[in-house]
Amino acid sequence: TVKGLLLFRVVVGSRNANRIPSGLFPDAVELRNQEWAVSQAVCLVFMALFPEHYCSLLGLQSALERKVLVDVSNAAEMNIHRLSNAEQLAELFPNCLVVKGFNTVSTWELQTGAHDGSRQVLICSNSTEGKKKVVQLARQMGFHPVDMGGLSAAREIEVAPLRLLPSWSGPVVVTFLLFLFFYGYGFLRGILLPFLAQGHNAFYRLALDLLNESLPVVALVILALVYFPGLFAAWLQLWSGTKKQLGLLRFLCAALHGVYSLCLPLRRITLRNELGVWRSELYLSCGVLGLGVLSLLAVTSLPSVGNTLNWREFMFVQTGLGYIALTLSIMHTFFFGWDFAFHIEAYPFYMPPSYLVAVVLPWIVLVCRCFLLHPCIFTRLTRIRRGWESKHNCPTCQDLTTLSQPYLKWE
Repeated sequence: TVKGLLLFRVVVGSRNANRIPSGLFPDAVELRNQEWAVSQAVCLVFMALFPEHYCSLLGLQSALERKVLVDVSNAAEMNIHRLSNAEQLAELFPNCLVVKGFNTVSTWELQTGAHDGSRQVLICSNSTEGKKKVVQLARQMGFHPVDMGGLSAAREIEVAPLRLLPSWSGPVVVTFLLFLFFYGYGFLRGILLPFLAQGHNAFYRLALDLLNESLPVVALVILALVYFPGLFAAWLQLWSGTKKQLGLLRFLCAALHGVYSLCLPLRRITLRNELGVWRSELYLSCGVLGLGVLSLLAVTSLPSVGNTLNWREFMFVQTGLGYIALTLSIMHTFFFGWDFAFHIEAYPFYMPPSYLVAVVLPWIVLVCRCFLLHPCIFTRLTRIRRGWESKHNCPTCQDLTTLSQPYLKWE
């Protein structure tokens, strides 16, 4: 629930109120069925459900008449040329005042209040009366409402949380291409050609040395690219929006180069056999990359940084990069153990090394995550997260199946 809403009477309507466990909502919030909740609403009704379930409320059209319906849903895909969820809701309930709002505000911001999160709330509607009431509510809750115009603006508002770091695509591509060029150049010059010409095997340098040589060169070139457009006024407008992103990527390359350089003495004291060198190179490289990804996770966990990300960007960093960090950490541990785990000397008193004990749970988590990504499981899990329930567990859904058929074109 929302801190600001505790100043008002809040009634939550559910299609199966009896199945919701007690304690899920604060004591001040009433939990009833949908019909009773709508009848108790004075003017504002928040539609906290996915658009494919809008038709389940068609039987409440008369009770919802002239009330303000606040649609808080987000788009399922990046498509601004189709009807928005709010526009579909307005067509289903023509006698209601449909307002789009609060969909760009995260649950963290709603729980902690506007002081710890982004204060901006994007609002749009074709109804001046409905928009005025939602704007007033947002201000009472401590947020800063922004009028985006008519309900057609909901198409842009609904896809806003789906955008994944839009200003970073260009800088990341430039950095990756630069790194690929210099890494390939170094591989050709220092590894492949000497091997073909002289038979000198230096492929172990791929994991650490070549990375360490490429990163500072990329950082230096990016630094020049940041200030290069200033020499040409015609290019300034093109590059001015990416200077910050390129600067941060330059810092990341330079920081990784510094850590790699500190690791070089550790690699040089290893025994000079090919397997030993490969183990050392991969062990240090995975550790440094894992530390870099964990640093990004730590920075985005700060409220001042996390509040600038939409929900998809935050989940990408915390979940996507989090599993990458977990994978690199597991690889770092495996390369540390190498083949020592298969020696009987590693099990005194039949007790495995501590790093083998520590890697069991992370490995189970990673395997289970891969299992959940299987299409058969992932598709069903996505449907459940969007409010789907089996007919056995939710008999109400069976009654709504026929009712929803005319609106399947919107799914």
